[in-house]
Amino acid sequence: MSRIGKVPIPIPEGVTVDIKKNHVTIKGPKGELGLKVDPVISLKLEDGSLTVNRPSDHRQHRSFHGLYRALLANNVMGVSKGFEKDLEIIGVGYRVELKDKAAIFSLGFSHSIIMVPPKSVDIVVKTPTEFTVTGIDKQLVGMIAAKIRSFRPPEPYKGKGIRYKDEVVRRKAGKSAA
Repeated sequence: MSRIGKVPIPIPEGVTVDIKKNHVTIKGPKGELGLKVDPVISLKLEDGSLTVNRPSDHRQHRSFHGLYRALLANNVMGVSKGFEKDLEIIGVGYRVELKDKAAIFSLGFSHSIIMVPPKSVDIVVKTPTEFTVTGIDKQLVGMIAAKIRSFRPPEPYKGKGIRYKDEVVRRKAGKSAA
C-alpha cells in the first residue's frame, strides 16, 4: 500500500471540496483550484477529510494513488495557506523593482529583464535584492521562481546571481598566482 496515498487529507475550516465524477474543485479563502483525477482513482469526502483509494495493486494504479493524493493535498494547502519561494540577488548593481505587476530585473546585462507573472502568482519585493514569489498553485509558484532564477543563476566563483534563500552555492577557487 502506498504510504503517501493512504494518509487522509484533512480539510481545514473555510475550505470546501466538490467532487464531480473525476473532477475535484477546491475553494478556500485564497482562491479556487481544480484537478482532473484519473477515473480509476476513487475519492471519498467524510468527517472533514478526503481519502484517495485505488482499485488494485496494478503498477499504474499504485503510482496514481500517491500522485493524486499529493496533488490534492497541495491544492488544499494552497487555497488555505498559499505557497511562497524566497529568492535573493547577490552582485554589485543587481536589483529588482516592481512597476504595476511587472518585476524589472537589472542583472548586469545591457537591458533590464521584465517579468510579468500570471494572474494567480504575485511577486513581492522586500528590498532591492530580496523578493518573494507567492501564489496558491505550488507547481506554478515553483516554475516562476525557477524561471526567474534562470535569468542569472549563481556562478561558482564569486557567487553572483539569483538564488533561493536557503540555497548553498558551492564555491570554486579562482586562479592561483604562480
